[in-house]
Amino acid sequence: MKKKVLVCPLNWGLGHATRCVPVIRDELAAGNEVVICADGYPLEFLRQEFPGLRTLELPSYPIRYSKRKSQVMAMVQFLPKLLKGIYAENKWLKELLRREHFDVIISDNRFGLWNRDIHSIYITHQVMVKMPKGLKGLEPLGYAMHKQIINKYDECWIPDFAEDGGLSGDLSHKYALPANAKFIGTLSRFNDCKLTAADAGFQIVAVLSGMEPQRTLFENELIAAYKNSDKKTLIVQGKPGSEPFRKEITGNLTVVRYMNTTELTAVLMGCEEIISRSGYTTIMDLNALNCLNKARLIPTPGQTEQEYLAGYLHSKGYINT
Repeated sequence: MKKKVLVCPLNWGLGHATRCVPVIRDELAAGNEVVICADGYPLEFLRQEFPGLRTLELPSYPIRYSKRKSQVMAMVQFLPKLLKGIYAENKWLKELLRREHFDVIISDNRFGLWNRDIHSIYITHQVMVKMPKGLKGLEPLGYAMHKQIINKYDECWIPDFAEDGGLSGDLSHKYALPANAKFIGTLSRFNDCKLTAADAGFQIVAVLSGMEPQRTLFENELIAAYKNSDKKTLIVQGKPGSEPFRKEITGNLTVVRYMNTTELTAVLMGCEEIISRSGYTTIMDLNALNCLNKARLIPTPGQTEQEYLAGYLHSKGYINT
């Protein structure tokens, strides 16, 4: 029977939204009705990818990173807002279900979108949370707390392979999985794009995403580094919107606001080097395109998950830099 499915990615960069693309495609292919619930750039992105689908707006947890190399204080200050946000989104879902019927809700890392009246699915690539140096002893506690959240859902989907540590390493392979969790293989909007013709117009392509102000700081660093380069360089800001934006900073440096999936596939496959943060969705995307070997992954300062993933992939031989 046709089901009504609510898909809700977290707004911490574009990654949670972009990896929901194959999930939404699968639900539509099964004949189900899909409603998208998001905010900010993720909502704009999914509206562009699926212009015919109905959307709802639900604010994500209001996090902002520090400009410094450590994010510990930023996360400590954010914790009360996180708890308030979890309560608010769970309340929002209850009110929505009083007005409207849904059969399934799929939440990508939004902690409070579970409900006993419908089948609730939680997507995460980090069953455990990597702690910064000096707080490593708290990792078992962080795992236990996250496991409590996971157990509120009927299912937990881990977008990774079960074998040999997969792409996420310790994040989902170090501790025993919750009883409702399973590996589902990687999720990428580029899974069906390998036959796209490569565009060799740029030698270096930098793809930006992530939380502010670190996203903008990274962009400014790249502009300063490559504005006088003799290599044709493209910076993709990762800021989808209704207005196109393209600007040539110098003869060899071009900045664009956003590229659709086909356009981005072409330049990623055609370039010599890819620069990006070591976010997990970016890693899955580059793996889907067989482009990890030419990636230079630069972790967000103080973002322990990204720092771990960059080191892990280098140790496994997936990346060279």
